[in-house]
Amino acid sequence: MYEEMDKLIEKASILIEALPYIQKLYGKTVVIKYGGNAMINDKLKNWVMEDITLLKYIGVNPIVVHGGGPEINSVLKKLNVESQFVNGLRVTDMQTMEVAQMVLVGKTNKELVSMLNQKGGKAIGICGIDGNLIQARKHYEIVNGEKVDLGYVGEVVSINAKVLEMLAKDEYIPVVAPIGVGEDGTSYNINADTVAAEIAKAIKAEKLMFMTDVEGLKYDKNSSEIISAISADEVLKMIDEGKIDGGMIPKVLGCIDALKHGVNRTHILDGRIPHCILLEIFTDKGIGTMIHL
Repeated sequence: MYEEMDKLIEKASILIEALPYIQKLYGKTVVIKYGGNAMINDKLKNWVMEDITLLKYIGVNPIVVHGGGPEINSVLKKLNVESQFVNGLRVTDMQTMEVAQMVLVGKTNKELVSMLNQKGGKAIGICGIDGNLIQARKHYEIVNGEKVDLGYVGEVVSINAKVLEMLAKDEYIPVVAPIGVGEDGTSYNINADTVAAEIAKAIKAEKLMFMTDVEGLKYDKNSSEIISAISADEVLKMIDEGKIDGGMIPKVLGCIDALKHGVNRTHILDGRIPHCILLEIFTDKGIGTMIHL
């Protein structure tokens, strides 16, 4: 009996620990870039959907931005189309663009919306074309001082924040696919990390969270010690020293850019940890790495 009571008291203590964080975040917006292994592993995907739904039920407004690289690669492979990348960006010809749009908007997005709705959420799937949410232009990558044409790869010009504000007001959870639209109606494939940061900036989000397949930032990659908090200046120094590289660069640069434009907190989370979103937001210790100015 006493053992059972102790367990109940422990649960109550966890809820009380979360109380100040719930009070602080009530009515605020949290942008979550959802990607990595948490999108592939069914158990992790289920836990993420539970976390997001719970946020909405306690008065936080989550906005989900998702990628879908592995699924795009899989479809292209079936079509015997080889995936090519330049500085981590997918070279996107017309056929690849059609596949990316089909997978991101028609498959991945709708699967996430369906899962959130099954959890009791009120999710709605959109991409940058809907309501001109993500207005974009063609992106040229600079390689060795030369401009490289990547095809239908875009960069964000502006975000129509009113679309997201309207959905939040009506208690929806927006799930955003990173497809943008140009002035002439051309669709562009845009890096999902960049889209998440641009959305967080546009709506002045309280938090921007990137789910990854790493524990967090480390001063030494061979060390088990995770950096719990780090300044933007230190992050830039780590990039220069080669301690942050590859796909992590757009994430940390997105964090810094968001901070400079009014977002209060940015985080790099290990999406392989069950309920990583709740653990970061509602516990004293948190997980992963927080980047601040």
